[in-house]
Amino acid sequence: MRMKFNKSGQLLLVSAASLLAAGLVTACGSNTVDFVYVTSSTAAGTNNYGEVDVLEVNRVSGYMRPIPTSPFPSGGRNPVAEAVSSDNANLYVVNRDDNTIVQFLIGSDGKIYPESTVNTPGIFPLAVAVNGSNLFVVDTFQPLPSCSTEAPCSGSVAVYPITITTSSSDNGALSSIPNDALGTPVTNGSLNYWPLALSCSSTNVLVPTAVNVLASGSYVYVTAYDSTAAAADSALTSNACDATDIGGNLIPGTAPTGYVFGFSITPSTSTVNPGALSAVSGSPFVVGTVQTSGTTILPHPSAIASDPQNRYVYITDSVSDKLHTYSVASGVLSEVSGSPSMTGGIPTAIVVDPSGSYAYVTNSQDSTITGYAIGNGVFTSIGTYATGLQPVAIGIDPSTSHYLYTVNFLGSNVSGFQLNSTDGTLINTQRSPYTTNTLPTALVAIPHGGSTM
Repeated sequence: MRMKFNKSGQLLLVSAASLLAAGLVTACGSNTVDFVYVTSSTAAGTNNYGEVDVLEVNRVSGYMRPIPTSPFPSGGRNPVAEAVSSDNANLYVVNRDDNTIVQFLIGSDGKIYPESTVNTPGIFPLAVAVNGSNLFVVDTFQPLPSCSTEAPCSGSVAVYPITITTSSSDNGALSSIPNDALGTPVTNGSLNYWPLALSCSSTNVLVPTAVNVLASGSYVYVTAYDSTAAAADSALTSNACDATDIGGNLIPGTAPTGYVFGFSITPSTSTVNPGALSAVSGSPFVVGTVQTSGTTILPHPSAIASDPQNRYVYITDSVSDKLHTYSVASGVLSEVSGSPSMTGGIPTAIVVDPSGSYAYVTNSQDSTITGYAIGNGVFTSIGTYATGLQPVAIGIDPSTSHYLYTVNFLGSNVSGFQLNSTDGTLINTQRSPYTTNTLPTALVAIPHGGSTM
């Protein structure tokens, strides 16, 4: 007996078939625009490793969902930062409690495969950046025998050369993936790192907070605050870096607390110590104004970014809730007229869109994003948008620059937004926020066959 359908029934069948086909296309990943990697600091598994959620982004709606077999072990305890190689073939995850950087190969399906692990020179790494030929990692403490959490010392920055080879894995599926392996840290005389120190006092403790490499790959900047000066200034007592009066006496409460260290990077083509760092003239640069005995605001730079044209560096201050803009000339930073701008409460991260026209700052206290239009380095607010609880990281989709995401630490989720390229405003993506593992810390993305976040 042959079954017959009327016209409406035929339409229903066609619609159902179309939906099924669309579902199959999405499931195969052809509608995926990016893969997003979110680290989680909560210990899991027999080794108490952190985890890496891998989420695929739908090209049409911005909706995010985990790929099959996600999450993956981070290869260490308490992952706090991550970066992607310039060819998008490798993911580097920084595990704070193990002092390690784990290199993962990235498959065409977004899955990650651990390839190698290196130890950072110092103690408690916290930030990482890549410029193509080198990976830069910032450690909270230098590797000094006298240094510990009970007796802290200043932080440092180290440089790892990146060598691209074929994968050493026996897995045939990985043999075509470039292996962007980390080499031995570049030397600095007898050291394999560059200390963050002040000329006024070698004993003041500089606490690093973030790192950024210009798009040109010529300069790298590290933000830090002087915890010694902060303690002295809050109590209005003297320290070695305070200003002096006419008689040469220290004036309590006059030392800067916020700094950005600038270094030029020896080109990879150099025959002498490629990747080595040299302090640029005037470094470190003061973030904010020099403190006086009448003020209680002690600058604490918390995040740093730069524009794609290598013209400006942007730094947030989590104490005064401000965003500072600095022009760049041969690596030297100068604060521009009209800076700083106000942010929300306790800014934690900043991202600039690929055109350099807009910037977005996460405000952890308010659980919001502040969006800005940028004109000659000066910021004009274009709106404030709610996120999940306590956003700590932010990124823009690298394939189309159409979507923006924040990692929300206490919310244990990712908030998604659609970015309007005409005016920089944001609207929520479909079903945002998206659940991650507990206490996520960082975010980075690669295109589904294109360039990085």
